[in-house]
Amino acid sequence: MTLAEIFEKVVGTGAGIEFHAYDGSKAGPSMADIRLEVKSPIAVAYLAQAPGEMGLARAYVSGHLDVHGDMYTLLDRMWSLTINDLPLAEKVAAIRALGPKPLLMRVPLPPQEVRKSAMAKLGSRHAKQRDAEAIHHHYDVSNTFYEWVLGPSMAYTCAVYPEQDSSLEEAQFAKFDLVAKKLDLKPGMRLLDVGCGWGSMVRHAAKEYGVKALGVTLSKQQAEWAQKAIAEEGLGDLAEVRFSDYRDVPEGDFDVVSSIGLTEHIGANQLKSYFSFLYDKLKPGGRLLNHCITRPSGKERSINRTGFINRYVFPDGELESVGTLVREMEDLGYEIRHEENLREHYALTLRDWCKNLDDHWDEAVAEVGQGTARVWRLYMAGCIVGFERNKVQLHQVLGVKLGEDRKSGVALRPSLDWP
Repeated sequence: MTLAEIFEKVVGTGAGIEFHAYDGSKAGPSMADIRLEVKSPIAVAYLAQAPGEMGLARAYVSGHLDVHGDMYTLLDRMWSLTINDLPLAEKVAAIRALGPKPLLMRVPLPPQEVRKSAMAKLGSRHAKQRDAEAIHHHYDVSNTFYEWVLGPSMAYTCAVYPEQDSSLEEAQFAKFDLVAKKLDLKPGMRLLDVGCGWGSMVRHAAKEYGVKALGVTLSKQQAEWAQKAIAEEGLGDLAEVRFSDYRDVPEGDFDVVSSIGLTEHIGANQLKSYFSFLYDKLKPGGRLLNHCITRPSGKERSINRTGFINRYVFPDGELESVGTLVREMEDLGYEIRHEENLREHYALTLRDWCKNLDDHWDEAVAEVGQGTARVWRLYMAGCIVGFERNKVQLHQVLGVKLGEDRKSGVALRPSLDWP
């Protein structure tokens, strides 16, 4: 049985994917818009030793499997297909045809894959040193690379699209303005932005609302970039970004706190202490806006330790359901005043990031290497499919720390420009 015959049995004949393999076999329609190429026996070894997404990821990231055409289109067409769909007799026939060599061949893990043993040496999950390494792995890739992918806003979080065809920059401005309006920012307020990235929210709050804003990030490269941008924009009197763990912020009595894309790195066992820490940083009457990726329900696993995302993209990342987040906040004393799901907006955001990466592909490969660029191409395209198919969601939750008079300070009917 050739590799093409095995591929056709798994995928079928109607997927619209052309397949080429090093053994000379071919399948699928000639000149299809998507072509999958298995370039060497090493790719087969990765797939044999780790059937499913991990084997495919290792083969692609290492360059032994190529995708010609749009990655999103490939993943969308193959979303529900697995080797488990094959009848037992055909699985046995495929194994016999391949022989034992793919299972016995020693193939190195791509260097972009995080070793579980290396992370374990840094302590338990979400210990400070281990969190710092997880952030370093993903965010300290290259500021230049991120500039190409994210565009001028340097915002690595879900945008909010006023219209389907709005530009990425328009949508990122709308996202930060939505956060600002939910927090009811006014000149002279003090904002703490935890997990601030390249300081986009900090700079938006200072520039557009006259707020004195402090951002903290565990990425040294992010902090350096942000401080340079703050200086260039003349915002030094109002804005600051520190290279620091949010747990080490000594200041208190903030009017508002924003957490945009940090909760995914906190972990279920730390949620109580996380929301409690932010609660204690707020003045009575202060607001917290928590913006993060979530699971669609409480039934799914919060972390897939052997999955591609955990091993290549976000080590130790955990997703909770919005119900879990709301319950944790309520139990600590926050009054929940607003919640919304921006799932479709994240699919659109990722679409634009993927286009940016494709537009700068050669420069990106030269900057960070083929393996890292491929990780990003695969991860972002896969996430589009995940958000479109409700495998993951994006929620904003607004909570208030009530004052002694138990008043929330929220308008009876908030402005219509934040739903």
